[in-house]
Amino acid sequence: MTTQTSMLRQITDFANRANPYPVYEELRKTPVLHEEDDGPYLISSYHDIEALLHDPRISSDESNVTVGGRDDLSGPEATGLPPSFIRLDPPEHDRLRRIANSSFGPPHRPLRIENMRGQLEEIITGLIDGLGDAREIDLVDQVAYPFPVTAICRLLGVPREDEPRFRTWVDPIVAGLDPDTRTAADSQRTAQEARLQLGMYLNGLVEQRAREPRDDMLSDLVHSSGPDGSMTTMEVLSTAVLLLIAGHETTVNLITNGMLTLLRHPEILERLRNDPGLSVRIVEELLRYEPPVQLVPQRTCIADIEVRGVTIPKGSRIWLVLGAGNRDPERFQDPDRFDPDRQDIQHLGFGSGIHSCFGAPLARIEAQLALSQLARRLDNPRLVEDPPPYRPNAVLRGPRHLNIAIDGVK
Repeated sequence: MTTQTSMLRQITDFANRANPYPVYEELRKTPVLHEEDDGPYLISSYHDIEALLHDPRISSDESNVTVGGRDDLSGPEATGLPPSFIRLDPPEHDRLRRIANSSFGPPHRPLRIENMRGQLEEIITGLIDGLGDAREIDLVDQVAYPFPVTAICRLLGVPREDEPRFRTWVDPIVAGLDPDTRTAADSQRTAQEARLQLGMYLNGLVEQRAREPRDDMLSDLVHSSGPDGSMTTMEVLSTAVLLLIAGHETTVNLITNGMLTLLRHPEILERLRNDPGLSVRIVEELLRYEPPVQLVPQRTCIADIEVRGVTIPKGSRIWLVLGAGNRDPERFQDPDRFDPDRQDIQHLGFGSGIHSCFGAPLARIEAQLALSQLARRLDNPRLVEDPPPYRPNAVLRGPRHLNIAIDGVK
């Protein structure tokens, strides 16, 4: 039986990574949980989480923490760059996000992501073709991991010949996000070196785009102009790294969690095989049922806030446990059932409010294309190991490997 006093440890305990949902069920019995004087307040109810994501008294700026200090899960991005806009509050957050969005989506570039669909189909088709006549594959290493890196390279405008170099930098940076204490020092040194090399490379691209703009997002960021002004070079670099790292890891886990869930629900996998259009509803239900981002730890009160009769003091840290809110029976009927036919899937998988996931349109299309093609082309896929081995990270939750036996590739 999980006790209230051990709840925070249970959430971060790697032993619960494969199935954190019983812990979340216990957590919801105390919707506002505060175990230690200087510890975070854990919020687990859907409606409370949604309200706080829209509450201007909740800050994303770590400098506002005055009670207990920073925790391991909400550490700095450590890129050597200024904070990206997800670590800032209005008005500076709003200014940078509006500029970034002008090159990413409506109203200025409403079709940028949709117009990438052909390129994305080409990338995922090539990755699945590359499986050849294998009888066992690792979905993470061979499909789910390289797909979003390549996609973001194309979005930013990284030359295709440089994409392999890009991936060699991304690997240690993403690995450095895992709080693995056994190799923390080596991992952080390697990640820091990769960040430095990536930053230098991107800076070279930024200088090139300043002289010779092209039809890509990096050029748009460099030449942004409008009522919000333009980004500095450092802000362009920070935004590019944000899109690369945050968008990449989230999409890897969305695709991998998705295929794992489908293999556990073969009747739905068969439906998807015969109806690729079902991928839209499947991905939305996955974002509720197995969200790639399980909790948002980097939030702070900038005023006293009352939640369900509990006063959270100014300067206190708050953890918004999205994975618990997404399975809240007060919000969703039969929440532990995976049901893409669910009529109401207003999930928290991409957050909500001013910090809702910036890359959500791209992640959705990538996951839809990947899962529909995998369902159609993998012949008789079976899980080799269930549960698969998971990454240590409690925030960005997903399998490190997903080994699948197949009879071939169609």
